[in-house]
Amino acid sequence: MTMIRTLFILLALTLPLQPLHAQSERRLPESRAEMQLSFAPVVRDVAPAVVNVYATRISQQRQSFFGDPFFDQFFGRSPFLERRPQQSQSLGSGVLVTEDGMILTNNHVVEGATDIRVAMSDGREYAVDLVVADSATDLAVLKVRSSEGRVFPTVPFADSDWLEVGDLVLAIGNPFGVGQSVSSGIVSALARTGMGITDYQFFIQTDAAINPGNSGGALVNLDGELVGINTAIFTRSGGSQGIGFAIPANMARVIANAAEEGGEIVRPWLGARLQALDTELARGLGLDTPRGALVAEVAADSPADRAGLASGDVIVSIDGLPVEDPEALDYRLATKPIGSTVQVEFVRGGEMNISDIDVAAAPEDLGNRAEIGGDTRFAGVTAAQLTPALAQEIGLGFSAQGIVIVEVAQGSPAQRLGLRPGDVILSLNGNEIRDIETFQAIASQRPQGWQIVLQRDGRVIRSFVSG
Repeated sequence: MTMIRTLFILLALTLPLQPLHAQSERRLPESRAEMQLSFAPVVRDVAPAVVNVYATRISQQRQSFFGDPFFDQFFGRSPFLERRPQQSQSLGSGVLVTEDGMILTNNHVVEGATDIRVAMSDGREYAVDLVVADSATDLAVLKVRSSEGRVFPTVPFADSDWLEVGDLVLAIGNPFGVGQSVSSGIVSALARTGMGITDYQFFIQTDAAINPGNSGGALVNLDGELVGINTAIFTRSGGSQGIGFAIPANMARVIANAAEEGGEIVRPWLGARLQALDTELARGLGLDTPRGALVAEVAADSPADRAGLASGDVIVSIDGLPVEDPEALDYRLATKPIGSTVQVEFVRGGEMNISDIDVAAAPEDLGNRAEIGGDTRFAGVTAAQLTPALAQEIGLGFSAQGIVIVEVAQGSPAQRLGLRPGDVILSLNGNEIRDIETFQAIASQRPQGWQIVLQRDGRVIRSFVSG
């Protein structure tokens, strides 16, 4: 017995010391195939469908006299120093999503461009047309002008709602114009809001390196599916610092579908003004955490009204997906097709309720607009009768009445007068403006002077100008 015990001790001393769980959690590759595992197969499938985007802009810039502002003071009006066209070029990336050459990219990459070209990974270049430019989502859709019968490689869309923090992702694009590059990382966070990048604040955050030139490129999962369009970075140096943002694929799919169906983007309208929750407000409503979108006001006969929502309700989910704040609700609704129905879960009086809401567009206001022309200070302005949808768009309550300026022609008398889109005209020369007919009749006149009362950004402005 003593000999056996001695042998056991000697055997134990010869074995390497390891944690008890090490054998089950860690191991060396057991085959040559496992030693050669890489992302190469995914990149091989996806990279041919990621393109470089070159957008050329022509701007008018005044030349400087010898580059010295002192001489410009004296010779600034010289005919030799007139404004001359200045050409600039921006660089970005794009993703082929249809075999006939439809490409998703960022709107800021191609905005204001007079000529857009794309270069494929094999070096071939194509001229493209801008089919959709949507500043609200910062997405644009390009279409190859002449594909010469070529069938293009594509990246299929993933359901970005299934992403989880920690998932591996690859970012593919053309950073700094050095050529197509691939970086790997993980999903660092989801549903990032408050970035101020687009109207729809709901971003995928990743630590995969994203740099200038990556905008519009692909963020893909390990199945080679598109989970996002790389859009922006958080940086103090101008380069990647491990915080990049991508527009979720579910939003990108909406814009791509709109391009395939003619280019018109029709967005759902809930008909409810929403408010974010804080800890005190949540406690007063009987909620454990300040999460959800508080309904502050409901428009009559809107989808929200027909679904039975009321002021004070807190929406916490749509179709089972969480709604953390009003921005999340806007995003969730914007990715649903017009004509469908969604199920909303909301808290009322401390109790959970469920209701179905129709996904519908805002009511049209055709016939309730007027364009002012002729010899008047208001010439060049287009005004519309305030509707609940229009009032919500400019940040007013649903009960707001009157007319709002929706467009001001460049270089028009109305622009020189200082009118801006979003201005609500309250009165002209002492006449209260309640409807579009009254505004059109008075604004078309040419009196000796104008007393104008309007509302802008929540402030009432009164002014007097000559006729």
